[in-house]
Amino acid sequence: MFSVEPTIINVFVYGSLKPREDNYHLCEHKVLTAKKAIASGKLFNLPMGYPAMTLGDGKVYGYLLSFPDSQILPALDDLEDYESTRPMSKNLYYRQSIEIFDVDGLSLGWNWVYLMTPEKVYQFRGIPQLDGCWNS
Repeated sequence: MFSVEPTIINVFVYGSLKPREDNYHLCEHKVLTAKKAIASGKLFNLPMGYPAMTLGDGKVYGYLLSFPDSQILPALDDLEDYESTRPMSKNLYYRQSIEIFDVDGLSLGWNWVYLMTPEKVYQFRGIPQLDGCWNS
């Protein structure tokens, strides 16, 4: 008899999906663990009241949320206005796998994150958050 190991899905969050932020309720009861983590990128505060992250050489501070399976992804995709079948320019954010690190700089592997294109950040007049931290 074969047993299938569950596939843990990890998502790095840096804004309203962090614990104690406005949208954490969407995943709160599905999260296995929430670990402080760091990603390489640039963080921006958007006038709409939430942040955006782009790829870059700075540090973005957030949490690595672990889920028992991929069933959370459609709800997060919906929140982030992301559809994999749409052209990138039609999505608000896009989901990509990048390397995430713990607070000591040790790799936590490659994990999902929702990013915004630099063009869209510029269009929304995003304000750089040089400290890499976002709080509502």
